Amino acid sequence: MSQNTAPSAPRSAGPNTHTGWAAGGTLFAGVLMMVTGIISIFEGIAGIAEDEVYTRVGNYVFSWDLTAWGWVHLILGILVGITGWGILKNMEWARYTGVALASLNIIVQFLFLPYQPVWAIFSMAISVFIIWALITTESRTTA
Repeated sequence: MSQNTAPSAPRSAGPNTHTGWAAGGTLFAGVLMMVTGIISIFEGIAGIAEDEVYTRVGNYVFSWDLTAWGWVHLILGILVGITGWGILKNMEWARYTGVALASLNIIVQFLFLPYQPVWAIFSMAISVFIIWALITTESRTTA
């Protein structure tokens, strides 16, 4: 009865491995960015086409013309959607741009709170998850 005493191949458990959570989080962040970008594009088109689409909820310090908000959402939505596509294609520039655009989206949605409070809060939460997913994946793959 002979036993195989050859050492088994070591598993790659180093810092450069892509764990399931990290890869899944990045994929999900890319999909969320594409969906958020498309919704922002629709928000922008609606704001540009018709000012009465959004109603103001109370007074707010940061108030702009709704056509200006429409342009902000349209441009940001296009950039976020393209960056989400870049993340799904595993492009290096997309990860850093994604963190920057998700951060910018949090600021924009905070300023847009009186016009769509529920969506603004939900979009800020999505952006926080996107930042977390992109940063934790990056730290695992480059550490």
